[in-house]
Amino acid sequence: MRSPAIFGLGNPGRRYERTRHNAGFLVADEIVRRHGGDWRKKKRSEAAEINSGTLSAALVKPQTFMNDVGAALGGLLTEDLIVVHDDLDLEAGVVRIKVGGGAGGHNGLRSIIGRRGNDFIRVRIGIGRPPVGMSVTDYVLGRMDATIKDAIPRAADAVEVIIESGPEAAMNSFNVRG
Repeated sequence: MRSPAIFGLGNPGRRYERTRHNAGFLVADEIVRRHGGDWRKKKRSEAAEINSGTLSAALVKPQTFMNDVGAALGGLLTEDLIVVHDDLDLEAGVVRIKVGGGAGGHNGLRSIIGRRGNDFIRVRIGIGRPPVGMSVTDYVLGRMDATIKDAIPRAADAVEVIIESGPEAAMNSFNVRG
């Protein structure tokens, strides 16, 4: 895979820092921490570049709210794209890789698909479903628990495998039950 753009999804601002919906931001931060990149502010995003050993990538954390993250794609419309995001349909803490597909009710994915289609790789971080009586909005904007926090390094590992060996190899490693 040529040098991809890694698009970590989340909402900007301190209020949202450790919420379930910001799992993608935390994975992007972990990758930058591992490989010595620095975040810099851009018009609608924060961006970092990494280039260490076999890993070379641009990382982006949109600074728009989730419903409009596609606006932060800017010049990434033709790049190989890896989108890292939270997923209600996966059990909390599970990490899965997927190529293509629909938005599945995720407003951030809907925004990206509306701008560039669905031809991108996804690293999905399971956050589980809200308890009975709690709205999806309150749940995804609620504090992340330890199970999801523990999945952040595994999701960063998945992104690294995608870059080094391709999405099929990553799916073979991470999309296993167990």
